[in-house]
Amino acid sequence: MATAAATMLTHHPRARARLHVCAAWDMNPGAATVAVPKPKPKPKVKVPLSEPPPAAPTRPPPPTHADLFARSSEGQVGAKKSTYMGFEKWWLPPPPEVKKPRSLYSAASLAYLGDCIYELYARRHFFFPPLSINEYNKRVMEVVKCESQDLLLNKLLGEDFLTQEERDILRWGRNIVSSKTRTRKRAGIAVYNRASSLETLIGYLYLTNFKRLEQLMFQLGFTSGASSRHIADELRSSFQ
Repeated sequence: MATAAATMLTHHPRARARLHVCAAWDMNPGAATVAVPKPKPKPKVKVPLSEPPPAAPTRPPPPTHADLFARSSEGQVGAKKSTYMGFEKWWLPPPPEVKKPRSLYSAASLAYLGDCIYELYARRHFFFPPLSINEYNKRVMEVVKCESQDLLLNKLLGEDFLTQEERDILRWGRNIVSSKTRTRKRAGIAVYNRASSLETLIGYLYLTNFKRLEQLMFQLGFTSGASSRHIADELRSSFQ
């Protein structure tokens, strides 16, 4: 009976159409779905080997201590830098440019400056070999007091070391009026005035002729190397 039923369905025109539709849906289920196209991959851009990627900007190194304290060479065209063992030979700070110090400053002002410079030379003289602070101060104070400065000035005058211009500066510096009454009473007015005149000359040479200042201080006995000389004691013994 199943065969007969199937025969009847296949001979009937409507039955054949229904079978065809069922077969289309049952036998090919993927025909009803819609295929979505996949996106094409983007082509990779190759970087040529001859052109490396740009490097990130680097920060400059921080300045060193030598860079911060290096003097500028601007305005010194043709000037030769004088050095010794990698350091500048002239170890004092550069003075201000003053062409005629006597027309701008009083003798007391130059003595005020010269007193500081003179003591710096004295401290450098006894700085090596190392000493205790008490001994260091004792030797320096022995040299910077006005009695020792008077002895050193007499040494310069006796050796005929000073020029006529420098002797004029000494005479100009002797007329200084100071408020250091205790020092003047201890040493005397004459000794104090001569010591002040030496400080005036040192301040004047610092502003006008630094090389001459170095020669003068070396002539007095100040050195930059190893020294334990008692300058004042040697001067006292030579004048006795």
